[in-house]
Amino acid sequence: MDHIQYALSTGQSAGALFDDVRIIHQALPNLGVEDISIHTETGDLKLESPVFINAMTGGGGNQTEKLNGMLARAAKETGIAMAVGSQMAAIKDANERASYEIVRKENPHGFIMGNLGSEATVQQARDAVEMIGANALQIHLNVIQELTMPEGDRDFKGALERIAEIAENLHVPVIVKETGFGISREAAEKLAGTQIAAIDVSGYGGTNFAAIENERRARKLSYFQEWGVPTAAAIIEAKEAFPKTVLASGGIRGAQDMIKAFILGANAAGLAGSFLKMAVEHGESRLVSEIESLTEDLQMMMTALGAKSIAELENCPVIITGELHHYLAMRGYEPSVYANRKKN
Repeated sequence: MDHIQYALSTGQSAGALFDDVRIIHQALPNLGVEDISIHTETGDLKLESPVFINAMTGGGGNQTEKLNGMLARAAKETGIAMAVGSQMAAIKDANERASYEIVRKENPHGFIMGNLGSEATVQQARDAVEMIGANALQIHLNVIQELTMPEGDRDFKGALERIAEIAENLHVPVIVKETGFGISREAAEKLAGTQIAAIDVSGYGGTNFAAIENERRARKLSYFQEWGVPTAAAIIEAKEAFPKTVLASGGIRGAQDMIKAFILGANAAGLAGSFLKMAVEHGESRLVSEIESLTEDLQMMMTALGAKSIAELENCPVIITGELHHYLAMRGYEPSVYANRKKN
């Protein structure tokens, strides 16, 4: 539970750069709210909603079990997918399994994503899927967190090869996700050579695990606290290099950030820190209401943009300004392309 408490106290780092994306209003959308479908089926991931609860809670005994149970019930009631935190603790210690198994017990028919680090073997991946009857498995990349963690890993050789082997041998889709520092074009190009189903960019701007781990260090590695690819930029970088599903997370504050993420190319969006804070501070019913409000807000904004589906949002023009404009231009992208899309 230490990481959960640190996440709540440290908060979000800001800097996802969604504020640099300005949506172009469409005064003649030619549809109504009842025409909107937020059902999203992209590749091997069949999600009822483009909103999902992202990974945040791993092993931690009874408190984590209660929190995971609350999140699972909220996911069931609202029809959204949910990811658990790293299951490695339960693979190494069977006494930790209950804090993960509660998710499938509370949500027997929902879309649940398992989670392991890139050090995992194929057998450990199979065990993680079996443990919770997972519909997909996240493999997380957390180099910066490990380097900042006093007792963390210092050797990251062979990660891509292990990911490729898991994707080839697992019977459920594999999603590779960062943990708050973003996926660059270069990393996405490497992952495109594997059989993974999706990339979750998990960019800079959300929960900052370098800041969290620095709370546990005597000598702070402060240079890692502003390290990473901002989420808005990471979506564009990953989308160019990876032809399958791109998921957005990292500093997404609400429905408007989600809409911007979908316009930039994401197929679905995950929230972790804000949902965690809502659950801990206000309880399950408030969390359910928040998720329902997000869905309603997405439908309202999609109506205003004349986009019947998540996929159609990629035709919507936006103006990219400020730091994001500069970042993209320096990386060889042309921001004006996004401003001059032809909306059908």
